[in-house]
This record gives sequence, structure tokens and C-alpha cells, in this order.
Amino acid sequence: MINLELPRKLKASANQAHQVAAQIFRPISRKYDLAEHEYPVELDTMAAMVEGLSDSGGDIGGAAGGRADSGKTGNANGGNMSALLNSLETSWGDVGLMLSIPYQGLGNAAIAAVSTDEQLERFGKVWASMAITEPSFGSDSAAVTTTAVLDGDEWVLNGEKIFVTAGERSTHIVVWASVDKSKGRAAIKSFVVPRDAPGLSVARLEHKLGIKASDTAVLLLQNCRIPADNILGSAEVNVEKGFAGVMQTFDNTRPLVAAMAVGVGRAALEELRSILTEAGVEISYDTPVYNQHAAAAEFIRLEADWEAAYLLSLRAAWMADNKKPNSLEASMSKAKAGRTGTDVTLKAVELAGTYGYSQRPLLEKWGRDSKILDIFEGTQQIQQLIIARRLLGKSSAQLK
Repeated sequence: MINLELPRKLKASANQAHQVAAQIFRPISRKYDLAEHEYPVELDTMAAMVEGLSDSGGDIGGAAGGRADSGKTGNANGGNMSALLNSLETSWGDVGLMLSIPYQGLGNAAIAAVSTDEQLERFGKVWASMAITEPSFGSDSAAVTTTAVLDGDEWVLNGEKIFVTAGERSTHIVVWASVDKSKGRAAIKSFVVPRDAPGLSVARLEHKLGIKASDTAVLLLQNCRIPADNILGSAEVNVEKGFAGVMQTFDNTRPLVAAMAVGVGRAALEELRSILTEAGVEISYDTPVYNQHAAAAEFIRLEADWEAAYLLSLRAAWMADNKKPNSLEASMSKAKAGRTGTDVTLKAVELAGTYGYSQRPLLEKWGRDSKILDIFEGTQQIQQLIIARRLLGKSSAQLK
């Protein structure tokens, strides 16, 4: 049975992340929302902090947790739960800045999920972004057209990747590519590509609706060469297994994205409660909602949805730490939190009226930021499809 009481160690780490969010992120949040593509220099001082915490068994930002002591049984280190809580707290401050924290890219979760012990030793402390999406597809990860061909002791990669979060700033990129297109999705593997690899270039940076503090890049791989042992996991193509190994990455990253949505949602709820209180709207948990102010009733509905998203996220991370298959729960947490994040933030803007729509508070920014959390790492529709397949026992071929 899941124990919802957080260990003291995780509370301390989450508190550190909250202090970073409150004292560093919030004060500069609007600044970098208005200065898209400008590097947040305030984050430079955090790089050493993150590395120091990592060496001592913790982290501030989020995506890299979960692999230490993997040979032990039970909740060996709480790495996934720690990463989730820290992602939540820092996203409460600013999700775009959270995605810009050095050494805490989503590619780090991929490395933690499927790398060998030797690879974890080499790549455990890099800043890795993740490159999956291509111009020809978005949510259908099996449609990867980027190729990887083994040439002696090197892989040669060719293709184009779009919407790569931290694609310009990260030191490494985890790239999804096919080693044999004739064998379909089973041949899709992930590769760690160093930023300075020959043949890798940034084509452009995207202008976006939200998370403007985070760079989102288009990457070109033109005869890009990397060492043969930079393929994550095994290079063998197992048609029966499919690409379950590379997809295991999402079991780690989807709860983290859910936590980001939960963090932004909590920020919006706290701000909305303050606004409603100042307006004289009383929120009561002892009075039926139909006997309360309409705004109070709506707040209670939003808060209940938020609580459900939070608990689903905790469950997915707890299962990962306890070595339980969590693909279904990871998708459930991502679907619920992604949808709840947009609902909570946009409804907060609406209930706050003209004040919420202005740039005086951060409500409208959170509304813009939250939308991506319902899209990347698998859209709302994709998560619902995965959940339906798991619950009904259907394959991807049987239920499309």
C-alpha cells in the first residue's frame, strides 16, 4: 500500500527546491517571459548547487532521478519521488526556468531509465535534452524517420528533430533514431549525442506561446558521428519486444511532466484564493458548494481536480521507486495533470477578471505555460489511448 507520508529526506530536498522557486525563479519569471531566447544568467550559479546536491544524494530540479541503487529491492533511494517533488516545487516558481536548470534535462531521465551501468557512469552528470519529434510526426513515436547506421566504431545519424526543449543550451541530446527501417518500431533506439558532435547543428529557435525562458530548438543531424557505445541499452533489434525498451523512458518522464502541471496549478490556485479572499469571497469546506458563492464553488472543484492529479503523480513515482510496472499510472498521471493544469490556470484567469488577464499578476503567464504540459511527452489524446489499451488489454494494432 502506498504511504502518502513523505520521508524526511524528501521533505528537506523539496523544501530546498521551493526556496529556489520562491527566491530565484519568481522574481525573474516575468523578465524572461518578456525576453524570449535570452539566457537566464541567474541560473549559472545553480549549476554548482545542482551538482553538489547530486553528489550528496539529492537534486534541485527534477529530471535526473531514479536509477541509483537499482539492484536493491523496495524503495531503495526514492529517486523518482524526489525528482517529481522537486519538479513540482520548481515549476511552482516558473516551469520555463525549471526546464532551463543545467544538468536536469528530460534527456537525463531517459539516460537514467535505459542506460547500462557503464553509460550511467559516463553520462550521469551531463545536461541532456531529448529529441524525438520530427516534422513528419508528433505523438506517434513509432514514426521516427531519423536513421542511425553503424560505420566501424561509430554511429552515423541523419535526420531533423523539432521542438527540442533545451536543445541549444544542453551539453548532450538523447536522439531517437531507427537502426533498420525495414524492421519497424522495434529498430528505434536512443543515442546520446554530444553537443560538439560533428554534423549536429541548431537550425533555429522557436517562438512559443509559453515557457519562453526555455529554449526550444530545431536540430539537424547531417552525417553526425558518435561513438558506437553511445547507443542507450542494446543495439540488438528484438522484433517480438518491439520498442518497449526505448518507450520505458516515458515511464520516468511522464510523471515528471505531470508534476510540472501540478506545480503550475498549485501556484494558480494559491493566487486565485488570495484574490477571492480580498474580494470578500469565503471558501468553506463545511458548507455544500451549492450554498456558496459561485466563484467559491468553482474554486473547490478546481482544487479537488488538482488534488487528484497530485495523488496520481505520487502514485506513478512511488511505483517506479518500488520497481513496479507503472506505464499505465504514468499515462494516467500525465493525462489528468495536463488537463487539470490548463483548466485550473485558465479558470483562474477568468475568475480574476481583468486583473487576471493583465500582466500585473503571473496568472495569464501560467495559463500560457500550462498548455505545453498537456502536449509534450505525449498529448492528452495519446495518454487516453494508452490508458484504454492497458485497461482493455488491447495492442496498438488492435486499438488506434
